[in-house]
Amino acid sequence: MKIAIVCYPTFGGSGVVATELGLELARKGHEVHFITYSQPVRLAVLDPNVHYHQVNVPEYPLFHYQPYELALSSKLVDMVKLYKIELLHVHYAIPHAYAGYMAKQMLRDEGIDIPMVTTLHGTDITLVGNHPFYKPAVTFSINKSDIVTSVSQSLKDDTLRMFNITNEIYVIPNFIELDKQVDKSKTPCYRSRIANDHERVLTHISNFRKVKRIPDVIKVFHRVQQQIPAKLMLVGDGPEKEKAELLCAELGILDKVIFFGNSNEIDQILSYSDLFLLPSESESFGLAALEAMAMGVPVISTNSGGLPEVNFDGISGYLSNVGDVEQMSANALKILSDDVTLQQFKANALETAKKFDIKNILPMYEELYQKAIGVYA
Repeated sequence: MKIAIVCYPTFGGSGVVATELGLELARKGHEVHFITYSQPVRLAVLDPNVHYHQVNVPEYPLFHYQPYELALSSKLVDMVKLYKIELLHVHYAIPHAYAGYMAKQMLRDEGIDIPMVTTLHGTDITLVGNHPFYKPAVTFSINKSDIVTSVSQSLKDDTLRMFNITNEIYVIPNFIELDKQVDKSKTPCYRSRIANDHERVLTHISNFRKVKRIPDVIKVFHRVQQQIPAKLMLVGDGPEKEKAELLCAELGILDKVIFFGNSNEIDQILSYSDLFLLPSESESFGLAALEAMAMGVPVISTNSGGLPEVNFDGISGYLSNVGDVEQMSANALKILSDDVTLQQFKANALETAKKFDIKNILPMYEELYQKAIGVYA
């Protein structure tokens, strides 16, 4: 198949998932065309089946905000005609499904019918899409897609609850490429630079927005380190970072917390970790938790959104209600207090992550692609 993938080319979960999906499709022999405003951050692989087409948005003084959707629609039309693309797979309802639909209509006027698969990732539904300004456009875009997928059952339920959707929504979870994970046994370990042998290492990775509840991460760690020697690694950057630093200083644990900022060494950092903390107020899926589990790191998380579909309570970690710092701390201590329990949870976390290996997920997309193409055959 010849497939165009439209996504945000950033570090965010949707962009990473879309890029990795495209690369795996290319490895299986499909011709994949990434169409976006800059090269996706993980698109650094030379492959004859992978193509990247940049969307350029001309600047005109007339426009206060430059019309990206118009430029994207036009680019899609040109690339479909030039490369005989058979299917559009757009990630995010707004603006990508909206632009994709306009491209479909322009192509139809030229006698070309092409199906569009839309994948919903979370904030396009729960945050942006639910705003009164965008809700009609989001509803329209979803209903006009040929196939719609969501990354979790929770997100599907939210979409059906918040919008008047007439389309079927298929749940295809996010995935992990287990073959790409760092083999701890073959990788030099610099854990001693982070913590002493007798110390446990807890980790949190996010964009440091309020929804991630960074103060809860720090409060859980504060309670844990009062019972057992421990260090906390905080990876990422965002609006809550400065408040996090102040809270650590206030609690007197600044010397036990390492702020890494944004990093491209996530696998290496997780290889040092004993426990991953994700006390988010909301997660459409919880890709960060899955990435930790794929490195054999158990997870303490909330039970919000799609997290219970990824982190299995009492097996790969524990789930708690949002804001229940006391229970999260107690659960963390259950896992970390003795080596036997910790090793069992680490093994369980990895085994759970295997269910989300891309080799298990990719055929689900391929089946839907064939179904979409079959509509216009």
